[in-house]
Parts: sequence; C-alpha cells; structure tokens
Amino acid sequence: MTSQDSYSAMLARVQQFHDKHQFKDKGGEDLHYRMTLMAEELGEIAACISKGKSKDELAEECADLLILLMGTAIAADFDLNHSFWKKMDKIMLRKSKMIAGKIRVSEFDS
Repeated sequence: MTSQDSYSAMLARVQQFHDKHQFKDKGGEDLHYRMTLMAEELGEIAACISKGKSKDELAEECADLLILLMGTAIAADFDLNHSFWKKMDKIMLRKSKMIAGKIRVSEFDS
C-alpha cells in the first residue's frame, strides 16, 4: 500500500481527477491552457503574499499550483519525480550570491 505522503500516491490522485473530468478528451491537458492556469495560480499566490492573507490560504494556493504541475507532467507524459531529483542534484552544486540583499542561487557567468 502506498502512503498518502508519497509522490506516487499524489500523482495517482491527480490522474484520478483528470480521468473523472475527462481532461484528455476535453482539452484539460492542452499545455498552453495549463500554462495559463499555472500563471493564474501564481497570481493568486502573489495576492496571498501581498495582501497578507493567512498561511492556510497561501498553502491552499500553493497546493493548487502543485496539482497543476503534477497534472502537466501527466499531460506532457514526463516523470516529474525523476526530473525533481535530477534538478536538485544539479542545483545543489551551484554557488550562491547576495544580490540586493537577497540570496540568489544560479549559474552565474562570473
């Protein structure tokens, strides 16, 4: 049995949601459409932060974005779990800089 906290259980639940609403057949897995939904969720996250909304409201909007990201992995047929760990290994090797008083981790030119 899979734990509810596992990535595979979360992905299965998102797949169940897609199947329930027939996303594949009704345009819900169109990548351009999904991109606009993710931008909308980022706006809602920004509104939570800028308007000082509760931690619970922010968490809910972040969950919406995570669900959309996982659904995008389903729609585009890629392994987000694998991509996450591959990217983490890569960014763990990067250096950081302070820029305008904030930490930034990136591939800096110099």
